Amino acid sequence: MQTYYKSLSEGAPARLERLFSEAGKVVVVTHVHPDGDALGSSFGLFHFLDSRAVPVDVVTLDPVPDTLAFILDERAAEHHFVASENMAGAESVLRSAGLLVCLDFPTFSRAGDGLGDILAGLRCRKVLVDHHLSPDRDAFDLVFSETGVSSASELLYWVLDAIGGVMPPETARCLMAGMTTDTNNFANSVYPSTFDMASRLLRAGVDRNRIVTDLYHNYREQRYRLMGYLLSEKMVISAQGVAYMILDTDEMLRYDVREGDTEAFVNLPLGIDRVRMSIFLKRQDEGLFRVSIRSEEGVSANLCARLHFHGGGHELAAGGRLYVPDDVKDAADAAAYIEKVTSEFLAGRD
Repeated sequence: MQTYYKSLSEGAPARLERLFSEAGKVVVVTHVHPDGDALGSSFGLFHFLDSRAVPVDVVTLDPVPDTLAFILDERAAEHHFVASENMAGAESVLRSAGLLVCLDFPTFSRAGDGLGDILAGLRCRKVLVDHHLSPDRDAFDLVFSETGVSSASELLYWVLDAIGGVMPPETARCLMAGMTTDTNNFANSVYPSTFDMASRLLRAGVDRNRIVTDLYHNYREQRYRLMGYLLSEKMVISAQGVAYMILDTDEMLRYDVREGDTEAFVNLPLGIDRVRMSIFLKRQDEGLFRVSIRSEEGVSANLCARLHFHGGGHELAAGGRLYVPDDVKDAADAAAYIEKVTSEFLAGRD
């Protein structure tokens, strides 16, 4: 069997299989505002364990966006608990776990306010499967952590492949969907192992055309009207080649923006020849903007997010937050803040 990743060696997959069999109950958790990779890996693992008659539930802080609802089938939806809708119920599920599996985030804090503290306090065994920088290894009993992999879904695929046995069709479908979203349909963060995974899943019968249709051809009309508005009216490109767009509350109301509607908007300006970095700010509430950052080779989105936006991520794809009034006195100052910090950031690296 091909072994691409160091964390899969030295008996780690066999140890995970023992943890599954000894757990009694497995609870799967992923990060705040779950994206396709988070949901694909979480419910891919759900179906894998469910097919082996291992009791398993999935807990997320936030609901599944409408744009990604296709990832859940009826069986998975019955075992999904949304903490923001019922924190007490979600906490009860978590405390029933004999094994906690955390997917697609490196530290408990990324599970979201309130939920992260509960995870840290659980006394059960804990496993991490993740592809971000700086995992909190000391918090887990077993860690599968690789940064040179496309997605948590791909890494989980290789973990489950190493365990062996028949991979359930629903697991294969979920993992293909998760990998496809995190690579932006094979546009970035693609490795030889990624194509190997995709080839194997296609041979196993995964309908990738259906997944692509579900991911990219089922958006609401409002998404495209918002996209045109942002690109024509809101996109600014600095002298240093930083493109940024800021989506505020009134515009979100005007375009009826829902979770998932702005997915991948941050990637669009990178198609412009002089753009080296793209930053997208989305107003979360009166005191917070969610920040997405993408960059070209040679410019670290991760470092920029860590230094200036309370975040981090991958070298060319990262995220964070901008706080009002801690970082900027008023939301109207966000543009000036971006111009200032990115100018300083790039000046030290040119």
